[in-house]
Amino acid sequence: MFTTNEILETIKMIDEDCLDVRTITMGISLIDCMDENIDRSCEKIYRKITRLAKDLVKVGEAIEKEYGIPIINKRISVTPIAMLAGASGGDPLQYALTLDRCAKEVGVNFIGGYSALVQKGFSAGDEALIASIPKALAVTQRVCASVNIGSTKAGIHMDAVKKMGEIVLECARLTTDDNCIGAAKLVVFCNAPEDNPFMAGAFHGVGEADCVINVGVSGPGVVRAALAKADPSLPMHELAEIIKKTAFKITRMGQMVGTLASERLGVPFGIVDLSLAPTPAIGDSVAHILEEMGLRHCGAYGTTACLAMLNDAVKKGGVMASSSVGGLSGAFIPVSEDAGMIDAVKAGHLCLEKLEAMTAVCSVGLDMIVVPGDTSATIISGIIADEAAIGMVNSKTTAVRIIPAIDRKAGEELEFGGLLGSGVIMEVNQAECADMINRGGRIPAPLQSLKN
Repeated sequence: MFTTNEILETIKMIDEDCLDVRTITMGISLIDCMDENIDRSCEKIYRKITRLAKDLVKVGEAIEKEYGIPIINKRISVTPIAMLAGASGGDPLQYALTLDRCAKEVGVNFIGGYSALVQKGFSAGDEALIASIPKALAVTQRVCASVNIGSTKAGIHMDAVKKMGEIVLECARLTTDDNCIGAAKLVVFCNAPEDNPFMAGAFHGVGEADCVINVGVSGPGVVRAALAKADPSLPMHELAEIIKKTAFKITRMGQMVGTLASERLGVPFGIVDLSLAPTPAIGDSVAHILEEMGLRHCGAYGTTACLAMLNDAVKKGGVMASSSVGGLSGAFIPVSEDAGMIDAVKAGHLCLEKLEAMTAVCSVGLDMIVVPGDTSATIISGIIADEAAIGMVNSKTTAVRIIPAIDRKAGEELEFGGLLGSGVIMEVNQAECADMINRGGRIPAPLQSLKN
């Protein structure tokens, strides 16, 4: 039960500090939709998704209206489609078109799971699906794709890393007239979580139940506001306590929304992902949280330390509030979606190398980074490899969502609109790494993978 004070405090967070439920994501297993005939497989997929998710948007909107809690997105994640493509053969693009049709039919914002898990090598369906990603993201509106190319247990699949550099560039080229949006709907992972509700990297893992409801909660503005009210002389550990208590309150709201949605849809509740996911809205910035801790600008020395404390405190507060915390749960640092990050890049305080260092302690990786359009595929592969190495060695999820701005140069901007915001095109070190990338093979798993 919630007290009157808790309810009033939550209302204030929503009204003044941009607190919201970022997404209700229904995870749906498509294992039982596999078929040796791709047409039959697609028909099974359409029938299953439209049956299970037919009321998802309606229930989300009803909860939003009844409780006054903004629920920004209603989404679906599905079993990695490469598995179905391996069973059926045929052109995987047919699956992408089916997923897009399903998403439009039930009214969700995005559907994720046009994905392949290739951390240890390619199996049937993987290479065909990966090759189809650029066209799939160009001809669909709501489909998101992801590829997992490494893990702490498996190491890094360098042939896949090389391929994904080429795929990212092709995604941007095929959507040049739409601000290269194709690349913004593709994530390359190391240690991808199976229950992530956030796009573009969401997919429904093979170990998950047939259908679940996962909730992603966000509230960087709430955390920033709490720190702004604190005594400026407080030591760092007391700031951590403030963040932890605030994260607890935010997670409780997410747990409530997830439980309500689960009951009304007749679907098991999965996890609540407490991730401080910023938006371009003023006051909803992770960078501004870091600046409230005492940094003059995000990107200054000390930024990585502040982000590490923030990420840790958010996780601790979340697990106190719910026994079902999962997904990514921490702090996101997507440049184009964070007003404070955008300002820091424009002012020259935040560069790609500093962002890479920050990803060692945040909950994801290099996210919504816009780079010059003449950046080579091998340099993009090198960025992916570096980010995967951080994840592999530190046993954490890392990811790359990078957008080559075709025919544009550093310092210009791409305007995506909505939650994706606008991205300043960042300088990239143009020293080539092609000889290393072209070696292919596999970077072996680190010693810390041997925990059994």
